Amino acid sequence: MPNYALVIIGIVIVIILVVLYVLGQFLNLWIQSLLSNARVKLLDMIAMRLRKVDVRTIVLSRIRAVKAGLNITPSQLETHYLSGGRVPNVVSAMIAAQNARIDLPWDVATAIDLAGRDIFDAVQTSVNPKVIDCPGVGSPRPTIDAVAQDGIQLRAKARVTVRTNIARLVGGATEETIIARVGEGIVTTIGSAVTHKAVLENPDKISKTVMQKGLDAGTAFEILSIDIADIDVGENIGAKLQADQAEADKRRFQAEAEKRRAMAVAQEQENKAKIQENRAMVVLAESEVPKAMAEALRTGNLGIMDYYKMRNVVADTSMRESIAGAGGPTGSLGASNQ
Repeated sequence: MPNYALVIIGIVIVIILVVLYVLGQFLNLWIQSLLSNARVKLLDMIAMRLRKVDVRTIVLSRIRAVKAGLNITPSQLETHYLSGGRVPNVVSAMIAAQNARIDLPWDVATAIDLAGRDIFDAVQTSVNPKVIDCPGVGSPRPTIDAVAQDGIQLRAKARVTVRTNIARLVGGATEETIIARVGEGIVTTIGSAVTHKAVLENPDKISKTVMQKGLDAGTAFEILSIDIADIDVGENIGAKLQADQAEADKRRFQAEAEKRRAMAVAQEQENKAKIQENRAMVVLAESEVPKAMAEALRTGNLGIMDYYKMRNVVADTSMRESIAGAGGPTGSLGASNQ
């Protein structure tokens, strides 16, 4: 046999081995899909591998969908996989929705999955409603605190039963919005109560009032019920606020009184300064009297006899003042003895 014939035979053998190796990777999946009546072409499997698609995930998801009665093509599964979706999760959700008689088209399911929502959990929640604690587990406060009109604080805990609304799942608000709205409704209802006793007697009024507010609008859930799990009496906020107000008023009045005292002290010091000023002016005026008298004597307007008479009057006045000051109490005592 010529050498070129051996080379050709070797090349043919290598090609056959390569083909058998490639087919060996997909043969098991191809036979499995064929026997499950969910046929996926062998060439399509090879093309998927070249496009970096997990062939096993696509084939097994196709088999599950066909067995559940869903008409989902391999092309649709591959497109969603390349878009970054979770193909097994979407198929599981559609199977669960079909069993629960929930209308969930493929386009809606993939859109919800690509939006980052767990479509399978949403379908399960639609069938089996879940309970949300209010306030939530990560809340900084363990209870919802509100104050009635009589000033008594009430601390409440609520449990909200919700069901997923598939139609509003894309773009709808999450559980945090439900918790916030329910907490706001509870605070408003307690705050509008005349007394805290009325709330304690009928806590179901809170649930009825909050349910009537339509808190699930714009969310991905439908609120089925709101139940008050626990309600306790807290502090007397009204009395505390009144005490704080009284303390603030006392400090304000004390500040005003201190201000008036300081103004009175300042006024007193000003009056003392004026008195001293007036005394100085009197002293200055008295110092001018001798000068005026000397001038009068020099000019002849005052005679020497007039001067002595004036001195006698001054001396007599001083004597009378001294007698009146020293003898006042004695004279008074003598009059009382008589």
